[in-house]
Amino acid sequence: MEVLWVTRHGRMFEGRVLLLLVLFLWIPAQVVVGRTRTTITNSTTSSAPRVLRVGALFTLNSIIGRSAKPALMAAFEDVNADSSVLPGIQLKVILHDTNCSGFVGTMEALQLMEDEVIAAIGPQSSGIAHVISHVVNELHVPLVSFGATDPSLSSLQYPYFVRSTQSDYYQMHAIADLVDYYRWREVIAIYVDDDNGRNGITVLGDALSKKRAKISYKAAFPPGALKKDISDLLNGVNLMESRVFVLHVNPETFLNIFTIANKLGMMNSGYVWIASDALASTLDSLDPVDPNTMNLLQGVLVLRHHTPDTNEKKSFLSRMKRLKTKETPSFNSYALYAYDTVWLVARALDAFLKKGSVVSFSSDPKLLDTNGSMLHLQSLRVFDDGPSFLETILSTNFSGLTGTVQFDIERNRNHPAYDILNIGGSGMRRIGYWSNYSGLSVVTPEILYKKPPNTSTSSQQLYGVIWPGETAAKPRGWVFPNNGKPLRIAVPNRVSYKEFVSKDKNPPGVRGYCIDVFEAAINLLPYPVPREYILFGPGNRNPSYDDLASQVALNNYDAAVGDVTIVPNRTRILDFTQPYMESGLVVVVPVKETKSSPWSFLKPFTAQMWCVTGAFFIFVGTVVWILEHRHNPEFRGRPKKQLMTVFWFSFSTMFFSHRENTVSGLGRLVLIIWLFVVLIINSSYTASLTSILTVQQLSSQIEGIDSLISGTQPIGIQEGSFARKYLTEELNIQPSRIVTLKNMEAYIDALEKGPKDGGVVAVVDELPYIEILMSSTNCKVRTVGQEFTKSGWGFAFQRDSPLAVEMSTAILQLSENGDLQKIHDKWLLKHDCSAPDNDADLNKLSLSSFWGLFLICGIACLLALVAFSIRVLCQYTKFSPEPEQDDEETSPNRPTKGKRLFRSTTSFRDLIYFVDKKEKEIKEILRQKSKKRRRNLSLDGQSSSPT
Repeated sequence: MEVLWVTRHGRMFEGRVLLLLVLFLWIPAQVVVGRTRTTITNSTTSSAPRVLRVGALFTLNSIIGRSAKPALMAAFEDVNADSSVLPGIQLKVILHDTNCSGFVGTMEALQLMEDEVIAAIGPQSSGIAHVISHVVNELHVPLVSFGATDPSLSSLQYPYFVRSTQSDYYQMHAIADLVDYYRWREVIAIYVDDDNGRNGITVLGDALSKKRAKISYKAAFPPGALKKDISDLLNGVNLMESRVFVLHVNPETFLNIFTIANKLGMMNSGYVWIASDALASTLDSLDPVDPNTMNLLQGVLVLRHHTPDTNEKKSFLSRMKRLKTKETPSFNSYALYAYDTVWLVARALDAFLKKGSVVSFSSDPKLLDTNGSMLHLQSLRVFDDGPSFLETILSTNFSGLTGTVQFDIERNRNHPAYDILNIGGSGMRRIGYWSNYSGLSVVTPEILYKKPPNTSTSSQQLYGVIWPGETAAKPRGWVFPNNGKPLRIAVPNRVSYKEFVSKDKNPPGVRGYCIDVFEAAINLLPYPVPREYILFGPGNRNPSYDDLASQVALNNYDAAVGDVTIVPNRTRILDFTQPYMESGLVVVVPVKETKSSPWSFLKPFTAQMWCVTGAFFIFVGTVVWILEHRHNPEFRGRPKKQLMTVFWFSFSTMFFSHRENTVSGLGRLVLIIWLFVVLIINSSYTASLTSILTVQQLSSQIEGIDSLISGTQPIGIQEGSFARKYLTEELNIQPSRIVTLKNMEAYIDALEKGPKDGGVVAVVDELPYIEILMSSTNCKVRTVGQEFTKSGWGFAFQRDSPLAVEMSTAILQLSENGDLQKIHDKWLLKHDCSAPDNDADLNKLSLSSFWGLFLICGIACLLALVAFSIRVLCQYTKFSPEPEQDDEETSPNRPTKGKRLFRSTTSFRDLIYFVDKKEKEIKEILRQKSKKRRRNLSLDGQSSSPT
């Protein structure tokens, strides 16, 4: 904290100016009151001092001072009673009261320096600390403060200032993490306009900017402000949009602020109050707390210095409670830091003396009274080994009541941590912790220090909060300003494609697809949104959408609603909602009908595919003929007729018009597999031929964006579109090739003329516009290639506007319940023109697409032939022995050699003859042979029996 000095005329001088004022106007005390002073020699040295003096400088009659003084005195008693620290040396405290005044504090500090103290403890005011730091810098006396939390005191400007408590730098980062945890984007900072307040809020603003949040308004009031001033300030911020208030004020001011806020209705549902640690210190100092006071603070979030719950801490607090007086009903965390500060100085002094250093003071030649001055600056002495003692303090490391006392390279305490408290009922409930090691957590920092640091968003966690108004639902954190100003919405005043957005005579003055989507989404919000539509553009041409985005970013409008494309250069300055329509740049060319080739019917298949398909038709027909020849009369007859049957059957299966029936099992199996192959081939041929003929009707010299890039012909774009910037900057197309077209009629005219007659070779525009264009021209233009950008249309809001998130959720709801599609069909449902592929060769089917089918069919045919052959051979072996036996009986005298020769020459002919026979004849012959064989066996048995 800091106290500013206010003159009678109401002018405030910062603490830094007081030093110069005091140095030139201060008259030593002995001159004023007649006190005598001993003559100061050039050097005063004490090699073995019995008593060492330590100064203490803070406001005794304050919330912090009343808690710190008993702890400070107890610490000096404990140090002097401990023989292990400074043996034989007594520490003596010289206490000065700054009385909450910058001027008085500076006077007391100068008087304290006259007593040749080795260190000064305090002050609690950051403003006084700024002034005194200049004094101790000159006199080399370390200034160790347990209450000055201003982050700027850690700068290199104040090398002799040592902060034994936590810096507000960390407290402000803890508040920023709280704001980010609850997804708020704007806060209002209420603070005292002094060094401590200003510098703390500056750090808060920097911390929030890293979270993509901000301080929307800084509400400052002077030190010692009256209740009327505070009331006027709160009335002003209550009219603003944000409902998240961050309080960073003096402990004595908190209760006044909340009393006034309660009267103004600012402690009800929807408000958020986050208070710095001074409020927790105030409440901890009250025992018991007045119930009326707690009623004022219901739902407030407050930070408090985190100190480990050790037995030493509990024992100390019990000891302090026994010493408490009416002025000190209880103790806050600053009492613990004051206690540890004394021990820090004592341990550092013990180490300082043990390494052989001595305590000595000498005059500073710079501090001389000249020209008869009566300031007596010689009374201020310099601590000779002050730099060494300062280094010893900063290197000291021990465990105190506030945890490990150790300093980092920036002279701040290591492991800063805070308790996050929620005021509810009659007390404060801890909902979590914050540390710069792991952020927000419900686990104590001491446990987290043993684990690797983790500050990821997913690891942040807090317990539930009871917010103002006794609700557990997280407040939205903002409302529409209660100042009568509606939301200013800029709408592009288009002259083409008015289906998307256009001017209307009826309220609200605009109409179109984009307006209907916005109205439907905003009606889903759980609160009313006053709005006013304002046309943007001259009205005789389409406006520049980049200019529209810039005007919203410059706060001339609150939002932009229309066919605004989400592109990178706009997202850098605006926040967009979830896209409500997908979009992307495409290339459009006119349709040029061409006559089909007389041989187009051959294009669906490659030459190899045609040859293999024809060969399989003949092969399958032959296999079926072989399998059916013995069974089916339709496959018998003269050789010429059978040859015609094979060819007819083979190619008639292409149209499933074969009139020959199959009767054998193997023939039917082969035919079924082949008909399946024919079905696939026919379907593929039909689809490929249709595609090729369609492509021939839509052929064009432009095949996509690559053709445009490599060409030199003019390209048309829509007026006001981002396509010009994309084509010239991203694709490096010459600006001279870009032709701006005003409306749809200009599109059609330029495409029909072509580049030779002053038109364009193609048009580049977003897909939603092109779909309307194709439908309006009965598909006389078509897109070629693919979309070469991927984007969408969204509603644009100012940076960090909470409405962007709310509207994104509403758009998702419209998409899920089908309303978004209904609005689309209402305005944009037209005749569909699908864009074909321009490369006819890609539609040709090769053998590689069908070799699997041919392989299956071929294997089936071969297996059927093998099975047929085995069966025929088995029949033939049964059929052939009988003729051989008959020959032997008819020609018994024929030579054996001649008989074998005759059989070898006639066996193949007999086999062919046997195969050519009908199946019924073969079965009848085999049946007759079987009967004859059985009869012969019967006769042989009778002849061989005994007479």
